[in-house]
Amino acid sequence: MHAYHLGIDVAKAKLDCALRLPEGKILHKIAENKPAGFAQLLVFLEKHHAQGVHVCMEATGIYWEAVAEFLSAKSGFTVSVINPAQIKAFAASHLTRTKTDKVDAGLIAAFCAERNPEPWQAPPEAERALRALVLRLDNLQTMRTQESNRLEVARPAVSAGIASHLEWLDGEIKRLIKEIHQQLDNDDDLNAKQKLLDSIPGLGERTIAILLAFYGQPERFANARQAAAFAGLDPRQHESGSSVRGKPRISKVGHAFLRKAFYMPAMVTLYRTEWGQRFRRRLASAGKAPKLIIVAMMRKLLHVAFGVLKSGKPFDPALHAA
Repeated sequence: MHAYHLGIDVAKAKLDCALRLPEGKILHKIAENKPAGFAQLLVFLEKHHAQGVHVCMEATGIYWEAVAEFLSAKSGFTVSVINPAQIKAFAASHLTRTKTDKVDAGLIAAFCAERNPEPWQAPPEAERALRALVLRLDNLQTMRTQESNRLEVARPAVSAGIASHLEWLDGEIKRLIKEIHQQLDNDDDLNAKQKLLDSIPGLGERTIAILLAFYGQPERFANARQAAAFAGLDPRQHESGSSVRGKPRISKVGHAFLRKAFYMPAMVTLYRTEWGQRFRRRLASAGKAPKLIIVAMMRKLLHVAFGVLKSGKPFDPALHAA
């Protein structure tokens, strides 16, 4: 157990920090969200003789990554990165009615002290670079779709500028795809795992890159259910007594980008592969709705991919013949 707990509410420009002392007193500090601010935070902790610090922050966007990597590399620090939904529920359980950055930092520190969440480990640099590339590619492809839709109804005064932007986007998208391929080819570990995932019928190059960007270190998850929960694809039941029987749904308490990324691969697997067609017929004969079957295949694909990465063995059609 740690004597000191540091809660950090992360924003783009600043870090609202709350240091919980062993006796329960909380000290506050605001630092810039950049290396100079991280150094100031260390000075603040040293001033209060904080050693063996357990640091907690929420996984919101990408603004937490730099400070998490910085502190996890320092001796005497344990870093936990937690789902924002956990802090929201924790605040509700304490009947907290005020929401400010300062209050949130204190709540995170209290959560850290009470729940002792699991430590976070920074992924390898190659995996972090791959994640940045696939997220950037998705942003540019979304932007291209938006600009293409605008061009269809644009007036002549702006259509030339939109067309020029589309041309730039096409070039940048091609460059990013090439960089992603190079990233996978140049790293022996990622390259070996890419070949394993390529054995799964229904997974394409882009989906494999996304899987490796977020699940390249499968030991981060205890089992496939945790891996699915990370994407918000775990089932959620809603039942109470004898009268409330809500339809099961996915929780969506996870990474929305991953859920979006698995939709088209699930469709391809269900209708273009033998094992997917068997899966679809089995669920359809049990009376399952088409949408539910798609979501079930999204979760199934993630389970299979996790199993392949965890075991180090390629996809075995015999295991999915029933």
